[in-house]
Amino acid sequence: ANKFIPRSSYDQIVEYIVKEIDDHKGKLAVDWASFSERNGRFTLGAALAIKARVLLYAASPLHNPDNDVEKWKKAAAAAYDIISNPDLNYSLDSDYGAYFQGNRSLSSPETIYVVRREQSNAMESNNYPIATPGGASGVTPTQNLVEAYEWVGDPVAGDPYANRDPRLAASVVTNGSTWNGHVIDQSPGGRHDMSAPNASKTGYYLKKFLTDNLDLTQGAKVQHNWVSYRYAEVLLNYAEAMNEAYGPDQAPGDYALTALDALQLVRDRASLQLPIVTAATRDEFREAVKHERRIELAFEDHRYWDLLRWKDAMEVLNKPVRGVKVTKTGEGKWSYTQTEVATRTFLERNYYMPFTRSEVENSNHTLEQNPGY
Repeated sequence: ANKFIPRSSYDQIVEYIVKEIDDHKGKLAVDWASFSERNGRFTLGAALAIKARVLLYAASPLHNPDNDVEKWKKAAAAAYDIISNPDLNYSLDSDYGAYFQGNRSLSSPETIYVVRREQSNAMESNNYPIATPGGASGVTPTQNLVEAYEWVGDPVAGDPYANRDPRLAASVVTNGSTWNGHVIDQSPGGRHDMSAPNASKTGYYLKKFLTDNLDLTQGAKVQHNWVSYRYAEVLLNYAEAMNEAYGPDQAPGDYALTALDALQLVRDRASLQLPIVTAATRDEFREAVKHERRIELAFEDHRYWDLLRWKDAMEVLNKPVRGVKVTKTGEGKWSYTQTEVATRTFLERNYYMPFTRSEVENSNHTLEQNPGY
């Protein structure tokens, strides 16, 4: 046998994954409603969601440099297989913030596949502000992200977080908001003074996934589940692929939704006050769907991989990490000055990781190292 098998191409791997799913999807359960003890096992929807994501990635600029439109058509069709299947019957949860709390994702019509976990307080102890007993600050969102949330009303002088897309308040703890039973005050001398050891350097803390006011000093625990695939992502996958394949407002053949239709469903769930997207060209819609993924899927392990597949990482990930400095101007009033918290470096070669030298040597150099390493 030949020990030194050449590396398969990206397209070959995609073809293999899709074939595995297509060959076996007919044997997969739609759900386990009649067999509750099997809840959590793989379903048809989970398989089709993987296929849809794989084909979207395969159609993206990093892996489709010649922009073969057939790849985009396949990605759109794969996402539509989920949307149009009457047996699957997925829909968006009515409450974006609550969806990520406790057990809600286990019974929500938005969930396609979720990883179930034991009750714990690890998420809270890792990510509550350091000033909360038992908290360690953990993930601290950036000003770069916070300012990307759109307005749903007129800006309020002195409060940059008012009248924003409600997904901001559901995802990020901002200064002046109430969290863990008290108002966040990050000004000098405030309870959450940013100069305190291990306090947030950006002026923000993570809220998404966390249960409010969990008593860590008493060891309180709560359910957490990790949603791997959900219907909102499928709609955004579909919107992106349809735009690239057919344009923002075209739904040929049996398609019942345009790219704009699918995008609007996600935005309407967030807030009916969000501006209507009126992208008239592929380029305009591409920017709109990139924005929507950044907001809707924040902290769900999509953003980095999206920047890679779009070939946007060289531009975005070489920009400084920004935050805010908070100054108190009166009772319940603050002013905010933007600050540069850290610099980042992303090189062209970082679009792919290197193979270890030992793997290259063990393959008798049949395995070719990725460019730049």
